[in-house]
Formats: sequence, C-alpha cells, structure tokens
Amino acid sequence: MENGDNEARDPSGFLSAIIGAPVTVKLNSGVVYKGELQSVDGYMNIALEQTREYVNGRVLRTYGDAFIRGNNVMYISAD
Repeated sequence: MENGDNEARDPSGFLSAIIGAPVTVKLNSGVVYKGELQSVDGYMNIALEQTREYVNGRVLRTYGDAFIRGNNVMYISAD
C-alpha cells in the first residue's frame, strides 16, 4: 500500500513538540479545557497548567493545574 504524500504519522511527535504550548482539549462530554500542556502519556492522560474550563462556550472554572484522564479526551489542538 502506497502512502505517497499522505504518509501516516505518529501523533506522539506532534504532542512532544507542543509541550509547554497553549492547547485546547475537548472531552467526549463536550467540556473544553484550555491551558499550557505540561505532559501527555501513551494513554493520552494530560497535565495542564493555567487551565480554564469551558462549558457551552463560557468559562466555568479556572485551575492552576489539571489532570485529564485520557479515555475522556476527544481531541487535543495546539492554539
């Protein structure tokens, strides 16, 4: 099977490259967290700093540090 220009890429390289950068994490429940990515592991467990929790587009809470369990994560986006 040829990949051509659409080579399959391992997301771990992308995630390693954005450590320390602002990210958006959306959960399966629809809740969104925005903060600075501190770490991510092979199970997609995520540690954020300076975290804001958004529900229905509005800031609900702010956290200094937040840990998100990977099985709840829909996606991670670099801001």
